[in-house]
Amino acid sequence: MWHIFVRFLSLGLVSFGGPAAHIGYFRQTFVGDLQWLDDKHYASLVALSQFMPGPGSSQVGFAIGYHRGGLLGGLAAFVGFTLPSFCLLFLLAVTSAQWLDNGVFLGAIYGLKLLAVVVVADAVWIMFNQFCRKRLAKILMLTSSVLLILHGSLLSQMLILLVAALVGVKYLSPIDASDVFSEAEAETKPIRLGYVWLAVFAILFIASLALIKMDAHLGQVFGQFFQAGSLVFGGGHVVLPLLETLVGDAMTSDRFITGYALAQAVPGPMFALAAFLGAELWSQSPLVGALVATIAIFLPGFLLMLVALKTWAALSARPKVVGALAGINACVVGFLVAALYMPVFTSAVKVPLDMALVLLGFGCLKLFKPNILFLVVIFASAGVLVKLLA
Repeated sequence: MWHIFVRFLSLGLVSFGGPAAHIGYFRQTFVGDLQWLDDKHYASLVALSQFMPGPGSSQVGFAIGYHRGGLLGGLAAFVGFTLPSFCLLFLLAVTSAQWLDNGVFLGAIYGLKLLAVVVVADAVWIMFNQFCRKRLAKILMLTSSVLLILHGSLLSQMLILLVAALVGVKYLSPIDASDVFSEAEAETKPIRLGYVWLAVFAILFIASLALIKMDAHLGQVFGQFFQAGSLVFGGGHVVLPLLETLVGDAMTSDRFITGYALAQAVPGPMFALAAFLGAELWSQSPLVGALVATIAIFLPGFLLMLVALKTWAALSARPKVVGALAGINACVVGFLVAALYMPVFTSAVKVPLDMALVLLGFGCLKLFKPNILFLVVIFASAGVLVKLLA
């Protein structure tokens, strides 16, 4: 367990770049260097993480730890990989208010908010090209983004995802699912789910629906973040619109985007943003709030991974399953488009100079593909310079 924890902790300290980069780090370390599993097995875990709601790269890390050391190994992998970003974002949440009069700090936050626009726009671009190749997928993406901008409630998001899944089953199912999941076994096998874990997930999901209505209660924090972790497909930046819907009434949009901007500047999973938001929401004991929010947002994805880990080959060979996922992923892109507009763009871009910096950053990212840490430094420095000269 200690060996698994240390390996993932070392990655959690340096894993900048978001889920796609994390997947690359994991493959290099656990397939190439340590040979804990082979390429075929690793690819099937990545495919499963894309199918399940939750934090994609953290789910892959959890599955690797589970493969190596069972349930405790999965937990060791999660704690190791998440601990650095959790600590940094918690400390920023409880200390950043002391720096609100500091011009350098405010300038850095200003720059990182603009970087957030660049990063989310890039995620939209990549996911659109990946999940919206068919005309129907493009229509689902456009419809979901418009509906979410007009009425971004939790219920509306759930209904949109459900309708998209049904449309995908009917019209987006491939003739042969093995064309999509070529790494997994294509032959039809009996599906044997982890029903105990499925029951745990179902009980907690139903409980979260009640907890979310408990104003000014720690249970509400758990319910809000468990809902977010249960309903977000695609992980990473896709969690933004749902989290903003769930906690938007409890904090200002500017503070929410500040947390997201700071999450860009630390290594590890984007879902660790929950540490910042949890500390903000539960001011009576920020550490307790951060812990509850972080556990709640990661827990659904891990429970669902445990449900399907042992039967993924059989599931991935079902064309209707692949079709439902195609519909859901198209909607996820639409959700991200809505989040790019509000709150990310509307909270960060105020004057023409802001838009100019965003366009320069996006062009730099697409043309030269620099390391995300380089962009963090450049945007934070540019923000400081603009604020000092203003």
